[in-house]
Amino acid sequence: MPLTDQVALVTGGNRGLGLETCRQLAARGFRVVLSARSAEAANRAAAQLGVESLALDVADPASIASARAELEARYRRLDVLVNNAGVSLSGFDGEIARRTLAVNLFGAIDVTEALVPLLGRGSRIVMVSSGMGELSAFSPARRRELESPDLTREGLRELVLRFLRAAEEGQVEAGGWPRSAYRVSKAGLNAFTRILAVELAEAGVIVNAVCPGWVRTDMGGSAAPRSLETGGESIVWAATLAVDGPSGGFYRDGRRIAW
Repeated sequence: MPLTDQVALVTGGNRGLGLETCRQLAARGFRVVLSARSAEAANRAAAQLGVESLALDVADPASIASARAELEARYRRLDVLVNNAGVSLSGFDGEIARRTLAVNLFGAIDVTEALVPLLGRGSRIVMVSSGMGELSAFSPARRRELESPDLTREGLRELVLRFLRAAEEGQVEAGGWPRSAYRVSKAGLNAFTRILAVELAEAGVIVNAVCPGWVRTDMGGSAAPRSLETGGESIVWAATLAVDGPSGGFYRDGRRIAW
């Protein structure tokens, strides 16, 4: 299918890497749908690029359901889903862990599960992850659980809920977890990538995780060595893979990196 006929949705597209990803996809001829938590933020950012907008709060089930219905009514299909929406909150406690995982992991899972029916053969799903999610930060026991080929979606949810309980009880280190909800959210997102890639292989849907690197954004800070353009290119590479492209991997700059 020509790129000009393909529909790409980017979550958290109103600023930073999300906005840059929308810009690059639009330049390649995609029909880009820029989403943000509020319609106002989405409309304002989309107007800058001349793309379409959508209100989508990935942590709100009602918002996800509404966005799904609107996408189906507008386009009847989706060719690219970029799960970019994310937060990096200061401090660490049970509440910080809950809020982080609600957006970075469970939000991406819920959005993906809602939109998979719109994805046809050759469609691409991109999880915007991070090297911070590398499994070297976890105990051997937790690492085995996260990278197990037998891990299911339900098993992943239960595993991450165990982390949340440990955070609430102040038992994170004792449980073999890093003291960082952001790290756990990205490791969980990588695990979900592997699970989903296997599940959707027969349907011909390509699923990969991408680490854009440390990029100069509001989240990354001004000291980050990478430009928005460079970070966006990593994401767009995965979003534009051919139908026979790789699936189930973790990439930076188009090169596979360790989980």
